[in-house]
Amino acid sequence: MSLDRYTLLGRSGLRVSPMSLGTMTFGTEWGWGADEATAQRLFDLYVDAGGNFIDTADLYTEGTSEQWVGRFTAARAMRERLVIATKYSYNAQPGNPNAGGNHRKNLLRALEGSLRRLGTDYIDLYYLHTWDRMTPADEVMRAMDDAVSAGKIRYVGLSDVPAWYAGRAQTLADWRGFEPVAAMQLEYSMIERNAEHEFADLATHLGMGLVAWSPLGMGVLSGKYRPSQDAQNQAAVTGSGRLQTLGTAPPPGFDKLSARNFSIVAELEAVAHAANRPMAQVALNWLYQKRGVASIVVGATKAAQLEQSLGALDFVLAPELIARLDAASEPPHPFPYYMFADGHQARIHGQVDVAAQPPNHADFQRVPAPQPTGK
Repeated sequence: MSLDRYTLLGRSGLRVSPMSLGTMTFGTEWGWGADEATAQRLFDLYVDAGGNFIDTADLYTEGTSEQWVGRFTAARAMRERLVIATKYSYNAQPGNPNAGGNHRKNLLRALEGSLRRLGTDYIDLYYLHTWDRMTPADEVMRAMDDAVSAGKIRYVGLSDVPAWYAGRAQTLADWRGFEPVAAMQLEYSMIERNAEHEFADLATHLGMGLVAWSPLGMGVLSGKYRPSQDAQNQAAVTGSGRLQTLGTAPPPGFDKLSARNFSIVAELEAVAHAANRPMAQVALNWLYQKRGVASIVVGATKAAQLEQSLGALDFVLAPELIARLDAASEPPHPFPYYMFADGHQARIHGQVDVAAQPPNHADFQRVPAPQPTGK
């Protein structure tokens, strides 16, 4: 288990591990996270394996996550070695509309709070956490660029935004000389593949590295949930986890315990058996092969979970097994995406076989770690 290779993040020169340590589980404020001793163990396990990419947010566990990341980093004297990413957008002050959102006032307020909690004077990668449907992209990119010029952040990221918004933000950066977007963080897994409709092309052509969150579908792809065998209660599942605490009407994004997803899990289990690997490792390995993916955010509440995840890239998944997983998890192709399929495109190109994608020079590069020379 060694993270002995790195990825260039988008078209930047920043080198990050292919797996990022997700720290939303650092803290027990939300009722399902890890206590401080366990979180310390997870942090140590990750960095001792060679990992350098830590993911947090001001929202996570009411600020505890950032505080512990800063504390653990300082205790190991690793600030210069680590790439620390955090995010802003969410409001922790009900009744104060300007304590949330993407706008400049909240960006600067949130940035100062994150710097204080992390115990650092700069943040390596600063994300807009979620689009607020109001703030213009030029305001965000100018404010981000000002923070870069002030030395408070090094690189700019976007998370959970529409593709058109990310495209506009990157174009504004190009035209106006702002710091460009280096990373885009999105939900992406075998059961959530909608990123492939727009974002894979967007990322590779405009120079953003995709950073995938919830790569195991909130635990569903690890096999921890199973459909009930109780014929009287078809909606029930067996297993334990936070998804079961949400009842029969989970909020958007948490509705993972569906018949479709369990059919994907069944095929994943069969493929994992053929590969002689745990289901979680196969799911992560499959995802890392996808176009534009620079790094995968892996979280855990137990050391054994993280150890298993960190071994997910230590093997090659056979092409025929990848094809089986692709077919089992193929997402719907609503308008206009069905028009871009090969059959429909053939009508445009006169039934002549042409390349589906032009040569892509903006794609990220995966580079090996420097090897000792013995000198």
